[in-house]
Amino acid sequence: MGQTIDQMKMINQLRKAQKELKNEIVEVEAGDGAVVVQITGELKVKKVSIDPDKVDLDDIHELERWIENCMRDGFAKAQEIATDKMKPLMGGLSGLGL
Repeated sequence: MGQTIDQMKMINQLRKAQKELKNEIVEVEAGDGAVVVQITGELKVKKVSIDPDKVDLDDIHELERWIENCMRDGFAKAQEIATDKMKPLMGGLSGLGL
């Protein structure tokens, strides 16, 4: 079964949007910069940085909380970016049988 020109355009637009999401980076921090997490628009962790000068090893629970907060907030922001980028294209998917 062949694809129509409109279907091919939609598929190309989706591929382009997916590539653009790879380049979108969300950076969040906690503990006044003690923990910094970068997450891509594809919802992949790119980098986690911990500043040892700002971490109290006697309060490891605080560090864990900062990491959890960064991950939660970072994934939420990255998901929002992905949704905003893909939403205009989602309506055309029904015509592709997806």
